[in-house]
Amino acid sequence: MTEPAVPLRCGRLAIVGQPNVGKSTLLNALIGQKLSITSRKAQTTRHQLQGVRTEGEAQFVFVDTPGFQTRHANALNRTLNRTVTAVLGGVDAVLFVVQAGRFDLADAKVLDLLDPAIPTLLVANKLDKVHRRADLLPWLRDMQSRFDFVHVLPMSAKKPADIQTVLKLCGPLLPEQPWLFEADDLTDRSERFLASEMVREKLFRLTGDELPYTSTVVIDEFKLEGSMRRIAATIVVEREGHKGMVIGAAGERLKRIGTEARQELERLFDGKVFLQLWVKVRSGWHDNEARVRSFGYE
Repeated sequence: MTEPAVPLRCGRLAIVGQPNVGKSTLLNALIGQKLSITSRKAQTTRHQLQGVRTEGEAQFVFVDTPGFQTRHANALNRTLNRTVTAVLGGVDAVLFVVQAGRFDLADAKVLDLLDPAIPTLLVANKLDKVHRRADLLPWLRDMQSRFDFVHVLPMSAKKPADIQTVLKLCGPLLPEQPWLFEADDLTDRSERFLASEMVREKLFRLTGDELPYTSTVVIDEFKLEGSMRRIAATIVVEREGHKGMVIGAAGERLKRIGTEARQELERLFDGKVFLQLWVKVRSGWHDNEARVRSFGYE
């Protein structure tokens, strides 16, 4: 007698939270590959990014989102917030990420966006930063009183065992339906998009707090020549002074940004990359709706 086939499961799971709670690090760990860029600068993530992990009959489609911005109401941040709310309207489950032991007004505003009808896990991330675990118990009870979470998970996105626990808890939340992607797919995003993101990550990491977050990267050319990718990109800043920060003395900082981005992209694409970078000034772009859209923010 033939055994009945195990049904396929597939679902979209949004990863949401305020800036700098570790959403992108969590996404990268969940899919086992660096796709979403990370830095200490707030609002590093600016786009919806789907990361795919397929295990057995289950396909998890994790959707990384920008940190929900409550401080500055410029055109860029309004666009990013619209991205968050749009994602929440079309997912099967939510991972609400906060820093373990903390809950402030910014977290509360994100929590207010969540639909009680959609299964939601509370991911209390950065557990390694909690010095006294006993202090976490009253905080966990308080969090459980704020929302009907299906699971509450204190964890660290840097611990593989904790990542496996997240997958185990999320598996039963996936609907029985065909997969959305091929078994070996990792993301819905193009190589061109990933290239711009990796350059922006190195820009933020190597300029630190010197450079305002209102800088971006535009890909001018992306060509595949045999196994090599030829990429030309422009770093867009808001002031002439910022241009000097990016270029650095004798061009050394720009050269380092390019070198580190190229090395990261060669690992990601598993092939040679030729990367050229320029820096241009576009004053006020982050508060101009048309310019924000022209730079790829929707």
